[in-house]
Amino acid sequence: MINFTVGPVQSSDAVRAVGGEQVPYFRTAEFSETMLENERLIKKFAHATDDSRVVFMTCSGSGGMETAIMNCLTCEDKALVINGGSFGERFVELLRLHGIPFTEIKLEHGKALKPEHLAGFEGQGYTAFLLQKHETSTGVHYDIDLVADFCKRNGCFLIVDTISTFLCDPFDMAETGTGVMITGSQKALACAPGISVMALAPSAIERIERNRCCCQYLDLKLALKNMDRGQTPWTPAVGILLQINVRLKEIEAMGGADAEIARCAGLASYFRKKLAEMELPFEVVSESLSNAVTPLHPTTQSAYEIFLKIKDEYGMWICPNGGDMRDSVFRVGHIGYLHKEDYDRLLAAFDDLRKKGFI
Repeated sequence: MINFTVGPVQSSDAVRAVGGEQVPYFRTAEFSETMLENERLIKKFAHATDDSRVVFMTCSGSGGMETAIMNCLTCEDKALVINGGSFGERFVELLRLHGIPFTEIKLEHGKALKPEHLAGFEGQGYTAFLLQKHETSTGVHYDIDLVADFCKRNGCFLIVDTISTFLCDPFDMAETGTGVMITGSQKALACAPGISVMALAPSAIERIERNRCCCQYLDLKLALKNMDRGQTPWTPAVGILLQINVRLKEIEAMGGADAEIARCAGLASYFRKKLAEMELPFEVVSESLSNAVTPLHPTTQSAYEIFLKIKDEYGMWICPNGGDMRDSVFRVGHIGYLHKEDYDRLLAAFDDLRKKGFI
């Protein structure tokens, strides 16, 4: 099977080899050294300041989203949140669950964030801003500089879900003034799922120390205290953390974050160019594309039925959607251990379905 989804994605041979090893005991100096190296490289690739910190939580990216809210926001905050798809809706649900006052900026699926969407909220006393840098469900890559400028003018603490865009599209944590950056092990890090990576600016650390977290397991005070020595407060997903170390060093050896971003961009460009040349009956649905994924609306067939055909008859996974996008949008990812030849095979499968009259 070839995996064109946006997580979990295909891993390199070196990362997969780690997954086949016995999981070692982790309360050791050697594991601490690995964890501190992971922190150093995440900070480097995220362009975080030297006094920023990184924690590795054993949970999904959604767990990282909830952890950020529980530790950094309180009922005294007034938050703005972008809701343009399934993951923006998740932020809305979490804010509601934890009693954080908020206003959502609801965007139509596929629509870009524009200055007029923020204009009415200037000077209205908002203290926090939450968004997905890339709304994975619709493939919309939001203008982070637009949001960062708004936050700087209005004194908003910025929480950014970069789960499907970190190492796919440029991101500068320090330049944007981001307080919390969240990503996951199963996206462009191309490891097994199970670790949420959180980079924390000094502004986030100050909030964490000031606030009381209502969940012991997700308490970032404990996570930060233990990361001082390269450890976690609870037993982590040890094998995945070792995979992350191999992957981060792999990226550094191949030229760093910029080179990985360029690789993803090259695959995205190749696929989109070929798609247009072949005139397949698919429409790109995003006004603002990420390098991570191409979201497609099939004009002749259910998106989910195409997903099933590609999986069952051609041995490949494309990325389906759920909810009200189940039949209207599927996605083709450009992250993980993929090559142009893999896309040739996928495009040939689409063409074969067209010849058979399925699409």
